[in-house]
Amino acid sequence: MTSMGSVRWKALLPGRRTRALPSPTARGELVAEAVGLRVALGGRAVLDGVGIGVRAGEVLALVGPNGAGKSTLLAALAADLTPGAGEVRIGGRPAGDWTAGELALRRAVLPQAAALTFPFPAAEVVRMGRAPWAGTGREDEDEAAVALAMAATEVEAFAGRPFSALSGGERARVALARVLAQRTGLLLLDEPTAALDLRHQELVLRVCRERAAAGDAVVVVLHDLGLAAAHADRVAVLHGGRIEAAGPPSEVLDAEVLSRVYRQPVEVFPHPRTGVPLVVPVRSGPHRDPAPPHLHDPDNSASLTGP
Repeated sequence: MTSMGSVRWKALLPGRRTRALPSPTARGELVAEAVGLRVALGGRAVLDGVGIGVRAGEVLALVGPNGAGKSTLLAALAADLTPGAGEVRIGGRPAGDWTAGELALRRAVLPQAAALTFPFPAAEVVRMGRAPWAGTGREDEDEAAVALAMAATEVEAFAGRPFSALSGGERARVALARVLAQRTGLLLLDEPTAALDLRHQELVLRVCRERAAAGDAVVVVLHDLGLAAAHADRVAVLHGGRIEAAGPPSEVLDAEVLSRVYRQPVEVFPHPRTGVPLVVPVRSGPHRDPAPPHLHDPDNSASLTGP
């Protein structure tokens, strides 16, 4: 049965029957691509000549220090932001060639924060993810898609509670469920683990892996390098608006690169059981090794790690 809320959201999509539906994508196929992106905000080049591809069946993690351009790159890949130079292609076409409705069938976006003015129940927020499919042959999937998305994110218990009454972590999981219910081939997630406890951080990244295993392309902005190492197929390290390094975690998460990019000395070593890279800060102080010499100031008067 279709809920009244679902009908209400479908009514906001005039002319939806004429939209071009997505074609199936083979694993490894390029789903989205950024070429020579340049974005300036407030007179500063936030992205400067960035190029990267996103392929079906992979999790791509964007990492880097604050202000490196991660969220800006994600917004550009979503076609929510128009670059000053360069191009974004989605589904083999320039992003600007798609209508808003057609884009919504091809990519789903999770912003850093979700806010709603009206007190919609959590289940209704998840159901909003189905709005782009209204009037298409996949409209019949609505209820199953919502139910599966809520189960995957473990939010069924508060389905009837107002979204505004949920905790930050609960809202984050409901917002992710909305993205999953949208069932697009490209998921763009901006810091989906930021408000979550340890259990739910792992849950979210497992969901990302499951979507990639099912053939979707997943791009996720992360601050936790351990999560990126454990769950991503590829990692792109952004620094100063450019991609400093990109590739498998075992190749990209290099102590010298990370220490320089984050301006914080780190050690990287393999997990004793899985071999996944572990990134650990080097902390100076009593009974600890000092910071490596190359991370001190040129005159050797002060360490970047402080006293």
